[in-house]
Amino acid sequence: MRVYHGSYAKIENIAFTKCRPYRDFGKGFYVTKIRSQAEYWAERRGRRNDNKGYVTEFEFIETAFEHWEFKVLRFENYNEEWLDFVIMNRNRTLPIPAHDYDIVEGPVADDDVTNRIDDYIESRVSKADFLEELTFHRPTHQICLCTHQSLQALERIDKKTVQRIDDTLIESLISDYGITEEKAIDAYFDSNTYQQLIDESTDLYLKPWTDVYKLLLTELKLKK
Repeated sequence: MRVYHGSYAKIENIAFTKCRPYRDFGKGFYVTKIRSQAEYWAERRGRRNDNKGYVTEFEFIETAFEHWEFKVLRFENYNEEWLDFVIMNRNRTLPIPAHDYDIVEGPVADDDVTNRIDDYIESRVSKADFLEELTFHRPTHQICLCTHQSLQALERIDKKTVQRIDDTLIESLISDYGITEEKAIDAYFDSNTYQQLIDESTDLYLKPWTDVYKLLLTELKLKK
């Protein structure tokens, strides 16, 4: 599935540290299959940064919804479950993250919907009336990649084909050092080695995976 991300700049590397919390589906990297929606956000965020904005294109591997070991939540349209989930994620009194899903897909709470959500929270409109209003809302779409693992389902369209060694490096960390899969994934994707690997200008991706692994171990200060 071709998906898009609208921002003030082209997305070279996805950094979770730059993802904001308390959004519709929680903290994560958001994309949409509706290009015009991404273009709107690119223009909006571009204005805040004195530029025209930029839409970055990705390929989302749809088998990740069902055949990968991801915990996935999907909303086909606006409904009561979607509303409750969005309100939960926007609740600033709850810890981050408010859920443990890897990928969440569903409609967007845009400005108009957000205003009505506030009305609902303040009891100015009933849930039944609000949900009825949503049935007439224009189609929207978003996918939130909520974890480092889920980013494996996303490939930038204009990125050159590189040797994908993510799984090999993670599996090596697990087998060689007896750490959990979760810790190995976090250590790898948070590392400077990973950032160099996906930066084509470094040419690190051209080296054998064993060389990359040695670099990673040096950075993580791991010794057998």
